[in-house]
This record gives sequence, structure tokens and C-alpha cells, in this order.
Amino acid sequence: MTTTLTARSPNTDRTMSARPSKNSRNNAIYARRRFVNGFNMTASLLAMGFGLFWLAWILYTLLVHGLAGMSVDVFTKITPPPGSEGGLINAIAGSLKMTFFGTLLGTPIGILAGVYLAEFGERGWLAPATRFINDILLSAPSIVIGLFIYEMYVVTMGHFSGWAGALALSLLVIPVVVRTTENMLRLVPNSLREAAIALGAPQWKVTMYVTLRSAKAGVITGILLAVARISGETAPLLFTALNNQFWSGMNQPMANLPIVIFQFAMSPYEDWHALAWAGALLITLSVLTLNIVARWLGSQKSQSH
Repeated sequence: MTTTLTARSPNTDRTMSARPSKNSRNNAIYARRRFVNGFNMTASLLAMGFGLFWLAWILYTLLVHGLAGMSVDVFTKITPPPGSEGGLINAIAGSLKMTFFGTLLGTPIGILAGVYLAEFGERGWLAPATRFINDILLSAPSIVIGLFIYEMYVVTMGHFSGWAGALALSLLVIPVVVRTTENMLRLVPNSLREAAIALGAPQWKVTMYVTLRSAKAGVITGILLAVARISGETAPLLFTALNNQFWSGMNQPMANLPIVIFQFAMSPYEDWHALAWAGALLITLSVLTLNIVARWLGSQKSQSH
């Protein structure tokens, strides 16, 4: 019986000893990944802190100056001439009126369009075209909307008016409501639709009494978000409602908080500056409240599912 012995050269032993083991390579990869993860997490936290710092500074400045300019006169007197005491009641009422009518005009159109896209627009070219136009309208600058209403309505009627401002705001409401309504209806399970159809209900009844009712909280959330968006819009109102220092009807130039804040903040008068800060605080608190309510409704909707 012959035994064959294979000699290992010294170079082979040195090569094998110099090659890193599998555990050491895994440890190096794990350490590198931990470093990258820690770096990215730290950078993200710093970026978030940077943004929150400026937000807190803005809110602090707004609260300090806004509360200093707040008084009973703000809610009881109309906008004053320079050097006189006054308030913002006519501007507050004008903003509420135009926001109300803008929401009243835009909400039904937005809901109907969202229902069509979610329930009836599975085939054909109309639904994709509508979504594309809605996306453009959603991202369009508000000043473009104001110029459009100025050319189509103000020039035709020959004067600025609250109705023109409400019409411009309604065009800003529509795309938000369309997008939210469509998304909320698509979250409704198809089993609910199938069960209603199996019972013999026509599709319009299924849509109205099953899907819309199930997505009611989400649709209301979209409406509140649309109202929050238009509450502080200034650019479209410059070309439509303009401003008025007195009480006025919807068919006349109408005072509104965004324009009053813009004009008073640009003026050299300290009393107007105080009213501008008070108006800015009112708009900020109203928008913040609407967003909190919309978030709460959205959380209730998600919990119910």
C-alpha cells in the first residue's frame, strides 16, 4: 500500500493566512452599513431640526406681534384710514364670504369629477385626460387663475367684485377635492360594491349610498384641505375682488384679509402694521385649525379600516 504525501509550499501557507476570513468580511460590511445608516439618520435629523427651527421662529414672531395687535376693535371696526383707530371686521367678513361661496361652487364639481374618475372612468380617454388636466390645475400658480378670471369675468363685467374672487377661489378648490375624492373612493373595498350590486342595486345607488358613504370622512377631509388652501390666497384676489375700505356686497370690490395684510404691511404706518400682524395671526390660526381637523378626520378614517 503506497501513501502519497503532498507537500505544501511556504508561499501557499502565506497566501491563505493573508486572506481575510468570512467573519471579518461580514464584520466590515456590517460596520460600513452602520456608519452609513448613522450618517444618514443624523443628516435627516439635522435637516428636520433646521426646518423646525425656522418654523418655530416664524410662529413665535407671528404670535408676539399678532397678539400685540389683537384687540376688540379688530372684530368690531372696519379698516381705518392712516392715523385712525380701526379693525378688520369688513376684511374678515369679506374673506369668509368669498371662501364660503368659492367652496360652495367648487366642491360639488370636484366631488362629481372624483366620483366619475373612481367609479365610471375605467375605460376610454376622458378619465386620463381629466386626471392630466386636474394635475395641471392642481400645480398651477394661483396668480394664473386670477388672471384667467380677470380676463373672463372682470373685464366682461367691467368691475372687480366679490363674485369674481369667489369664482377664482372655486377653481383652486376643484382640483384638491377631485384628487381627494378619487383617492378615498378607491380605498373602498370592491366587496362592498359587489354585495350591493348582487342585491340588485343600480350603480348610481351603489355609488351614492355605499361608496360615498364609506368614504365620507375622507371626502370631508379633502374639502377642509381645500378651504385651508384658499383661506390665505392673495394673488387671485388682486385681480378679482381687489379691496374695499368699507362694507360692500358681493357685486362690488370686496375687502379681504390677504389683500389688507399685503397693503397694510407695505405701508409706512405703525397702526396699519399692527393690524397686518393681527390679520396674519388670524389667517394662520384658521389654516392651522383646519389642517388639524383634516388630519384628525383622516386618522379616524384610517382607524375605522
